[in-house]
Amino acid sequence: MTTKSLTGLLAKPAEADGAARCTTGERLFQIAFGAIQWPWLLKSLYGGTQAEKQALLERVGLAPDALPHLGSWKADTYLLHRVVDMIEKKRPTNVVELGSGATSLVMAKALAMHGGGTLHSYDQHLPFIAEMQTWLAEHKIAAHFGHAPLTQRDPNWPGVWYSLPQLPQTIDLLLIDGPPWAVHPFVRGMADRLFNRVAPDGIVMLDDAARPGERYVAKRWRRDWPDFTFTFEGGGTKGLLIGRKIAYV
Repeated sequence: MTTKSLTGLLAKPAEADGAARCTTGERLFQIAFGAIQWPWLLKSLYGGTQAEKQALLERVGLAPDALPHLGSWKADTYLLHRVVDMIEKKRPTNVVELGSGATSLVMAKALAMHGGGTLHSYDQHLPFIAEMQTWLAEHKIAAHFGHAPLTQRDPNWPGVWYSLPQLPQTIDLLLIDGPPWAVHPFVRGMADRLFNRVAPDGIVMLDDAARPGERYVAKRWRRDWPDFTFTFEGGGTKGLLIGRKIAYV
């Protein structure tokens, strides 16, 4: 959850509009796991070099000041370049993003340039949705933003998950950049409930894939989803997992 503004170091508290609470056991696990993964969390604060950012902005035709505050939990330049790579190559019709932010601006602009697909972006913080719509409107681009409070549970994963409204039936590109690890280190594993919607040859991208929690998630996905191939990319500071759904002939 990031806008063009500076982002605080601590996760925003859950909103009162029906957000489910984590159990005491989940909270204790989160605290213990945080002691293990703090070096990876520190790396998550790095956004990339100014040269990488300017190259990205020129690539998608955004103004030099369009991303004033990368870093501090925002997407890094490696992830942003890779999502543009995928949009240029795949020309997706439906892109679904979990956790809105800088990626929303860049993907919406890239989609407008390459095929005109639609970005469906979801975040748990209701006031943030209007901020994102305003931010994109400043650059004369648009996306479908949806409020997705953390109310859902899954017997296969700990933590609480988005209540996702009006998902497209078919997803060509799925970017998973939420919920924040503070909900639970393994919570992003629940994104696999959307894998059946991913089109053949569709792409799944998991940000922060170098963190121990996301590495565990990737291990489970490799075991449970044989119709996907998963590749870890360490080119950025945070790590990126890319899954491709096998297109059987």
